[in-house]
Amino acid sequence: MNHEAMPTLRPGYWCECWTQSPATGEAPVLLASCEARNAVQAVRWIRVALRGIISALEPETAACARSWLAGGYVSAIEALAYTTPYIVTISHRDTHIEWTARPVLFLGLADRDATELPSCAGKFTPRPKAPTPY
Repeated sequence: MNHEAMPTLRPGYWCECWTQSPATGEAPVLLASCEARNAVQAVRWIRVALRGIISALEPETAACARSWLAGGYVSAIEALAYTTPYIVTISHRDTHIEWTARPVLFLGLADRDATELPSCAGKFTPRPKAPTPY
């Protein structure tokens, strides 16, 4: 009987950025997502994105964003550390942006940093290469 190692569960955080505007229609659109290993990384991802747009925000919204960036974000780290999802929302004119971070368990099927493929990789038939379009 062949006993291969079972995939392990690894705690982490799943982060997303959604936007809704006249350009996207009624439904929000996923702009970006990432995985974070800890609450600090998850909140850092949101902070970096928010810093990137703060200069384009209206003064009142920008002031709220600056306040969150200056120290309000600590409550986000604490919430995530206690397994509570966290949401940051910004509205600018007719555009609504929402960043979310939530605790998850990642199933470790293959490590992106690994130098070798997992043993199960050889059990799949590779797809034929698509012809080059030029």
